Amino acid sequence: MPALLPAVEHETAASPRYSVIWLHGLGADGHDFAPVVPELVAADWPALRFVFPHAPVQPVTVNGGMPMRAWYDIVAFDLLARQDEAGIRASGAAVEALIARENERGVPDERIVLAGFSQGGAIALSAGLRHAGRLAGIVALSTYLPLAGTLEAERSAANADVPIFQAHGTFDPVVVPSRGSDGRDLLRRLGYRVDWHAYPMAHAVCGEEIADLRTWLGQRFT
Repeated sequence: MPALLPAVEHETAASPRYSVIWLHGLGADGHDFAPVVPELVAADWPALRFVFPHAPVQPVTVNGGMPMRAWYDIVAFDLLARQDEAGIRASGAAVEALIARENERGVPDERIVLAGFSQGGAIALSAGLRHAGRLAGIVALSTYLPLAGTLEAERSAANADVPIFQAHGTFDPVVVPSRGSDGRDLLRRLGYRVDWHAYPMAHAVCGEEIADLRTWLGQRFT
């Protein structure tokens, strides 16, 4: 098991019963989405622990090789041109370690939501769909489905019907909308329950999206 990634953590009350592991986008860090917690959490939810890990700092090809926080290397703006499979799988292993720590802290797999934005959302999908234990849900925001060609062979039977919240901006210039919808279509063909949302925004998060996500998460926290 890889070393645990450092993370920003926020507990909504003592003795959390559920955990949300939320992965940031390329070049950001675990602080990026921490401010969304007060806006997202409903008063009647059970105690939650939010875990916002920091991705490792590594050179990123599309950034001229300059080091930044990244879950894996991106070699071209065509995100599917040549994927950094080794990097994607290494980040998947790092997520497994975070899930294992939540288990040790008393939160079983079925009470863990794996979430991510952009590059973090790609890891949430890749790792979550291959995770051996049943998860509460997967949240994939403004992202795409990496390693799609091996998913059918590698996917976990336990998460074959895991609820998935997938959202995308219709004007996204970074992860173009067709990348998101192509992933959605493949997931649905494989039998996954994808709750798809599109919003008139760029590569971002909007208030309507947070409200929709609050409704969806509330159905998981029962």
